[in-house]
Amino acid sequence: MSGTRSACPISMRRTPAVLLCLAFWVAPLSAATLQQLSFDELVQKSTAIVRAKVTDSYADFRGKEIFTHWKLQIVEQLKGTGTVEVMGPGGSARGYHESVPGAPQLIAGKEYLLFLWTSKSGATYFTGWGQGVFELSKNSAGKLIATRAVLGENIVEAGTWRTLKDEGVQKPYAELAAAIGARR
Repeated sequence: MSGTRSACPISMRRTPAVLLCLAFWVAPLSAATLQQLSFDELVQKSTAIVRAKVTDSYADFRGKEIFTHWKLQIVEQLKGTGTVEVMGPGGSARGYHESVPGAPQLIAGKEYLLFLWTSKSGATYFTGWGQGVFELSKNSAGKLIATRAVLGENIVEAGTWRTLKDEGVQKPYAELAAAIGARR
């Protein structure tokens, strides 16, 4: 017998090359695209707005997807009624890990200003994903500051779908709380 033969059929030898090509095509799809929400839209679309401390978290499956649940201790209710748990996609459960680009991540022990909406099923989520999550901290003068980190997702303008550059937000908490009260 002359020459060497592969035990793999030709179609199986092509599979890695096809998968490599598909990986370059599919990779950009892993990023989330969000419609930019104005501050007024964040307030209007939220069923609850709370200043809360994260006390605990756990992740579990909802169907085939993993969601992380954060337990909240409400410090101040700015809109709606008490929400003691919020959830977002991704996390680790039962030996599996799911990472969802752009999904907000809260840290136990930290305090946040959260814009939330509750679905018909009763589950509560972040309004506008990261657009509705402000970490709270005190500045050198002891004043509470609300900071929304720069979003890593693609942000598009409503109506035009023009891509926008997000720059994050940093404002005194008292200013945001007063603006929320004026817009409820």
